[in-house]
Amino acid sequence: MAELQYTCPMHPEIVRPGPGACPICGMDLEPVAGTKAPEDEALQELKSLTRRFAIGALLTLLIMTLMFFRISLAGWSYWVQTLLATVVVFWSGWPLLTRGWVSFLTLRLNMFSLITLGVFAAYFYSLLVVLWPHLFPQEARSLYFEAASAITVLVLLGQIMEKKGRVKTSQAIQALMNLTPAKALLIQDDGSEKEISLEDVKAGERLRVKPGEKVPTDGSILEGSSSIDESMMTGEPAPVQKGVGDKVVGATLNESGSFVMQAEKVGSETLLSRIIQLVADAQKSRAPIQRLADLVASYFVPAVVIVALITFFSWWYLVGLSYGVVNAVAVLIIACPCALGLATPMSITVGIGRGALSGLLIRSAEALENLSKVDTLVVDKTGTLTEGKPSLKTVQAAEGHTEEAVLQGIASLEIASEHPIAIPIIAAAKEKNLPLAKVEGFESLKGKGVVGKIDGKPASAGNRRCMDEQKIDVSALEKRVEELQNQAETVIYFALNGELVGILSVGDAIRDSTPEAIEILHKESVQIIMATGDNQATAEAVSKHLKLDGFKANILPEDKNALIQKLQAEGHVVAMAGDGINDAPALAAADVGIAMGTGTDVAMESASITLVKGDLRGIASARALSHATVRNIRQNLCFAFVYNLLGVPIAAGVLYPFFGILLSPIFASAAMAFSSVSVIANALRLRTSKI
Repeated sequence: MAELQYTCPMHPEIVRPGPGACPICGMDLEPVAGTKAPEDEALQELKSLTRRFAIGALLTLLIMTLMFFRISLAGWSYWVQTLLATVVVFWSGWPLLTRGWVSFLTLRLNMFSLITLGVFAAYFYSLLVVLWPHLFPQEARSLYFEAASAITVLVLLGQIMEKKGRVKTSQAIQALMNLTPAKALLIQDDGSEKEISLEDVKAGERLRVKPGEKVPTDGSILEGSSSIDESMMTGEPAPVQKGVGDKVVGATLNESGSFVMQAEKVGSETLLSRIIQLVADAQKSRAPIQRLADLVASYFVPAVVIVALITFFSWWYLVGLSYGVVNAVAVLIIACPCALGLATPMSITVGIGRGALSGLLIRSAEALENLSKVDTLVVDKTGTLTEGKPSLKTVQAAEGHTEEAVLQGIASLEIASEHPIAIPIIAAAKEKNLPLAKVEGFESLKGKGVVGKIDGKPASAGNRRCMDEQKIDVSALEKRVEELQNQAETVIYFALNGELVGILSVGDAIRDSTPEAIEILHKESVQIIMATGDNQATAEAVSKHLKLDGFKANILPEDKNALIQKLQAEGHVVAMAGDGINDAPALAAADVGIAMGTGTDVAMESASITLVKGDLRGIASARALSHATVRNIRQNLCFAFVYNLLGVPIAAGVLYPFFGILLSPIFASAAMAFSSVSVIANALRLRTSKI
């Protein structure tokens, strides 16, 4: 078995044989697309981080309590603080410190470089004060163990949030893998049947599929017929009638009938396997807004180090060694990126919470950032624009007949049919308490309809071809049929004793909220394109009715994925809204994947945003929240950068010659805390944002 390779989502050129951190940005490495890490590896990493965070947070609280109740350095307090801070910094914070250390060794400075500098400055200064207090003037003998510990714990919290996101994302691929049946029923050369593992199935072999079982692999039917639920692939709710020669797809559900199939595509060649690969490829993380902070950090870190060194040597030369140490440490503490590190995650956390209150489940910072830039929305039809459930729409009787006679006659014929369109018709007849007649000589005409005898009279229900073969004149209702078909409805004719009795139509109703949602998005200059596996006529009718900007019909999952990539290549920022397994690759490939809460688990796992109510108006709300959150993040980043630009020179002592102002490390720590509180307060304003 080939050794599992890991790569960085933001720097794909980094490839390693095992897990770890990226030497460039410090992010966790992930298994390369299409491979799967040991099942519990990410969970074990998450548990380890959570354990380090929990113990570190508890010890930090104890340190702060000691600082509050015991300001004097006399007695046992400072020794306890030293011990507790050592555990927090070097045990809880070990994963952070190693990343910072690597960044210095490779000269690829990032946020972890700043974090390591700030934590070390606060910790080792405090340690020197504890061990050799006589080296420092009386006013500078303060401890900053709580600052070093608090920084460590806050950054660990951010790492836990990131790790949880990765674990959640991997569940989408696992859910897809679980769809495939584990066994297949092989028909051997002597005609006997043997159950074998799916991995042992070879192309060309004959397999039997019984009612209620999943189709084991892609192939075609050799014997028998059945109704197969392919909604997990096509997105269409109605099962499809299959017979000899028809293609079947692995992992779809055989609802009725037993058949023999020939395996044609196995293993990684099946449609489901290709979907899994597409999802794996597309689920690489995109660069979040945090990239801006890392970019600035790459320049800011060496600048801070240079300023700290200049401060140290200047004060040492002009005043004394102790003042050089104190002021250099003040520079490093005030430059610690606590506010910078909180700027993005705090806004994201509050923004995600605000969205949840409005039925918007947002999984990542990338989704919030990208949604504000979206200019093209690709939508699935069934279950997204429509309700996803076929229902009886219209019953129209010919002159001299009643609607009850039409519904009763068609339901009587269809009750013996396995066609999925019969379900809403029969349900409507039962709801009206119409007695169903006994049908004799029933026969199903594949692709046309059904025929039989009712009360000894020939009866037929089906499409126009069925009526033509029965030589039934349907001209009386021809105009009405055309109207219904233009509304994306399927029409069924009913004839009795050679005469047209009437018609009925079955359709998938457009959601009540869909027209309003499309109007809102059009006002925001978002073009909307429908991508559906449905036929050209139905797709065209829906597109025209909803005034969409375009549509693609009769497309497969990989075609949707290709459409997304084509639009992205043209420079569009694309969102994809869908609800089925067939939408999963496109949802993952889009800049923002939006799943309907009424859809499948796989769709929701592959998407970055879920609309709990399945209401497309939620996309407009999510865009408003996106704009507010991104604006809030930029405010926080700006505040954090400005704070550092002003605070570092003051800590270095540039105001001392003019105003006698010198910023001691304890005030630098307080200023750092104040900046963090300010960032948090600004982020909390998102809770009242109107979306």
